[in-house]
Amino acid sequence: MASIHLAAALALGAIVAPLPAAAQFSDSYKFLDAVKKKDGDTVNDMVSKPSTQIVNTRDVTTGDSALHIVVARRDLVWTQFLVSKGANVNARNNKGETPLEIAAELGFVEGVDFLISAGARVDETNNTGGTPLIDAVSRRDLAVVRSLLKAGANADRPDNSGRSARDYATLDGKESPILAEIDNAAKEHGGNAAVHKTYGPTF
Repeated sequence: MASIHLAAALALGAIVAPLPAAAQFSDSYKFLDAVKKKDGDTVNDMVSKPSTQIVNTRDVTTGDSALHIVVARRDLVWTQFLVSKGANVNARNNKGETPLEIAAELGFVEGVDFLISAGARVDETNNTGGTPLIDAVSRRDLAVVRSLLKAGANADRPDNSGRSARDYATLDGKESPILAEIDNAAKEHGGNAAVHKTYGPTF
């Protein structure tokens, strides 16, 4: 009989033990869902709890934080709000993307400027070695390129293929306004002209 009670107690413990983790997962889901639905009351209540880190919770599938989500919908008000509540401006999702890179990919120049002012690192790379500047150059987005260069983005930092933002701009020819912007920024910062490169992996 005693062994039966012991087995029952152990079984109950196995059921009860995971509850804190389950509760945490539930809170994370609830928070991110509220962010997606723009449920300001719920979000504000959750981020205002003492010692909470819920503002930096991440989606279990994509790795996106709440800041990734609101930047992806080009929502400056929510971006500013989450940052004011301690959102990590340099958080990376499963693709290695930061909120700044997403803003650059979308041409969300107001978001780019705000995130930079909030401390976003301009040369963070994603899983393919891409940077926000490379994304902006690929989109031929002069406004975002200017913002990133003004903040000190490195136009000569290569991605995993060995090509840099300057290299991609060069593909549009010597008269490319993007390339001119990069060259002007390099002169202002005392940089050098482009150098000859070979592409692909090095050993």
